[in-house]
Amino acid sequence: MADDCPKCPPAGAPLWLATFADLMSLLMCFFVLLLSFATMDAKKFKKMSESMENAFGVQRDIPAYETPMGTSIIAQHFSPASTEATMIEEVKQSTTQMTDTLEVTAEQKEEMKKELMEEALEEVKKEAEKIIETLKDDIAKGLISVETEDLKIIIRINEKGSFDSGTSILKRGFEPVMKRIVQSVVDAKGKILVAGHTDNIPISTDWYRSNWELSSARAVTVAEFMFKNKKLDPKRVVVEGHADTEPLVPNDSSANRAKNRRVEVVLVQDDPTLNFEQRLHELQE
Repeated sequence: MADDCPKCPPAGAPLWLATFADLMSLLMCFFVLLLSFATMDAKKFKKMSESMENAFGVQRDIPAYETPMGTSIIAQHFSPASTEATMIEEVKQSTTQMTDTLEVTAEQKEEMKKELMEEALEEVKKEAEKIIETLKDDIAKGLISVETEDLKIIIRINEKGSFDSGTSILKRGFEPVMKRIVQSVVDAKGKILVAGHTDNIPISTDWYRSNWELSSARAVTVAEFMFKNKKLDPKRVVVEGHADTEPLVPNDSSANRAKNRRVEVVLVQDDPTLNFEQRLHELQE
């Protein structure tokens, strides 16, 4: 009769309890397996800690006495991957600044100077070609001549058509030629040297006591004409008188003496090899 009693619970455990117990057993096995596979890589942990320091502004040394790692009973006997333990005494960041010094041999210096000089000479040549093109008509008439000498462009104003014999006054018809010369000089780079030259025949008049005074006066006349162009900086100009000390040709004929009577407008370019050692030292620093 007891089996037929509706108030008595059925014998044994409820059916759902068996399912629940199986589920819990499976979950326990799953987490045990996860724990057995879990290992700690000290190198990755160190990189992660440094990244966290930079992210959160930690600027102090943090001593680490032991390498943090995860352990388990199962991991002591089995590991799916090999790991290397890293001994860390402290987490610290340091930087080292190194300065490279450019060492240049004597041969390399000479080669560099040679290249600089070649470039400068090429620029002088190109500038001279421009001036020759501007003054080609005057050159063809024999009034002036243009040539280069190292880093110099020399515009020679011959006495023919420019000055009367024994005077330092420009002829009126020569003014257009002078304007073209001045324009060429203004547009070019470099210092301007205006030098007067004479032949070796002595002169002594009320106006000029010697060839020194005549050559200087002619150079001053040319310079004063150039200063009429306001674009010309007077600081670029130097005036010299050489009398008969620098003849182009021997003073042994009237034709040669006529060649020596001249005023030269010389464009002088800076020597690129000057102060080379100082500039090289600045580059090395």
